[in-house]
Amino acid sequence: MSDIELRRVVANGIEISAAVAGQGSPVLLLHGFPHTWQLWHAILPRLARTHRVIAPDLRGLGATARPADGYDAGTLAVDAERLLDALGEPVASVVGIDAGAPPAFLLAMRRPDRVRRLVVLESLLGRLPGAEDFLAGGPPWWFGFHAVPGLAETVLIGHEAEYVDWFLDAGTHGRGVPGEIRDRFVEAYRGHDALRAAFSHYRAMPASARQIDEAVVSGRLTVPTMAIGAHPVGNALERQLRPIADDLVAHLVEDCGHLVPLDRPDVLGPLLADFLSERRELGPMV
Repeated sequence: MSDIELRRVVANGIEISAAVAGQGSPVLLLHGFPHTWQLWHAILPRLARTHRVIAPDLRGLGATARPADGYDAGTLAVDAERLLDALGEPVASVVGIDAGAPPAFLLAMRRPDRVRRLVVLESLLGRLPGAEDFLAGGPPWWFGFHAVPGLAETVLIGHEAEYVDWFLDAGTHGRGVPGEIRDRFVEAYRGHDALRAAFSHYRAMPASARQIDEAVVSGRLTVPTMAIGAHPVGNALERQLRPIADDLVAHLVEDCGHLVPLDRPDVLGPLLADFLSERRELGPMV
């Protein structure tokens, strides 16, 4: 981790904090909740051997600015594009997990000229068909809790560590995460304003879903794409993408929780390295 440079870049009107490492074809890594760029701490060094890796904290999260608005996937996609501009990268491969997957998808749909390859993990893309089995019992309970303006941040003040720990334990089947990474996640979500910004991503989900619907109506996903599922999302994301993607490969990681980069970096690292390789000739995949 010593070769990682922490940068602060003004992009799309906000200050974005990003970890940057390596040289070569750029790869943009977008995390979710309750994470920071350090979700990728075990993946980043491997990719940095052959790529310039850019791992920002998303809008409102970690060390990135916490504006009042702009937490919909469309604005987050613009954040990502403007960050690439600021770092001098006209084209990049984009990897998004959890809340980072919808903006990664929208960037590829809206600006396929800017996205070399797309990888999306353990997320759902709005209301697109294919997730009915996953949602049969309703969305996860915390979606509704987080969506009520002002509620979750008021209830959780003083208990941020316990709340973050629950997600980290659930996301790794109880195996947990390295103590240093856990402590950084907890600190990143401590306090009313940090929680308010985090839950703003959930409060913007209806707008994000509309943006995804509009993008799919307007065209197909032409960027070579890899969908990776684990537990609990499984292959729901693949089912959403299959009807709209021209070039899709999918993997289901066994014995793995939601936090794939932390729970099974031994599996995810080779999958990413192979798919993102400059030497790899990609054709239509099934």
